[in-house]
Amino acid sequence: MPVSISTTASLYDRVRRVIPPIEWPAFSDDIDAILALKRERNAVILAHNYQTPEIFHCVADIVGDSLALARKAMSVEADVIVLAGVHFMAETAKLLNPGKTVLIPDLGAGCSLADSITASDVRLMRQRYPGVPVVTYVNTSAAVKAESDICCTSGNALAVVESLGTPRVIMLPDEYLARNIAAQTKIEIIAWKGHCEVHERFTPADIRELREAHPGVTVLAHPECPPEVVAEADFAGSTAAMSDYVGRHKPARVVLMTECSMSDNVAVEHPEVDFVRPCNLCPHMKRITLPNIRAALEEGRHVVTIDPDVADRARRAVERMLAV
Repeated sequence: MPVSISTTASLYDRVRRVIPPIEWPAFSDDIDAILALKRERNAVILAHNYQTPEIFHCVADIVGDSLALARKAMSVEADVIVLAGVHFMAETAKLLNPGKTVLIPDLGAGCSLADSITASDVRLMRQRYPGVPVVTYVNTSAAVKAESDICCTSGNALAVVESLGTPRVIMLPDEYLARNIAAQTKIEIIAWKGHCEVHERFTPADIRELREAHPGVTVLAHPECPPEVVAEADFAGSTAAMSDYVGRHKPARVVLMTECSMSDNVAVEHPEVDFVRPCNLCPHMKRITLPNIRAALEEGRHVVTIDPDVADRARRAVERMLAV
């Protein structure tokens, strides 16, 4: 069934502040096709906060940060899930929906954090620190999750660490997230040296320059940023927490120290807020586009599969996180 002109127009009304009119014709045909294909295939699209606005606001059914997508994936009733994000997110959706078809539009949509650690690395850490529980960030492969005791996201990491009731934990793989959580708890945290290639580029000098150029600006930082950056910010939290902060406090001017599409997506919801945009792009997130989402639905590609034994063990780690 073709999508009506009024539907397409209403979608553009939603994003007109962040997508110039001249760009919309390049998106509208794919958006029309995707909306029709979702109905035909009984499919839903899950999109991370770092997706571009034409994906996030115009074709996605479920949006949010890693934790929100993990939670909401459990209640999806469609036959097909298309994950507009990176590969570890698609694996997590598959872990929580083993009977459904999960597609990722581009197999190259990886993650520098996920690539920084392997399952054998986790086993070696266990040998070095026997009896110490392993908390693994969701930005990891299913194989790494399978070697862990429990997963966490940037939004629930502190709660997960403190839920274990132990004097120290191993926290993998993001060194900066681990150090930022360690500053908030008395629990000793043993960190790995993985970094996000987007967030590690932010510096305290960046924030000072932004404050000088934009007096009164409110600075929000993601906890994958270096601790010195978090210390310079007015608030640090997950992408969901940053979005909630903007909604609650309505700062006149704000800067989000994270992947730059996040600012566009939050700006759609808060037209009264002036967003300053230091644009660090995630090359992996940007591999997801309207054309390859369309192709994923048309051709049933690329199907996410996980070895059953790995999946069972990884699923337990994710489910333990969701129970916290």
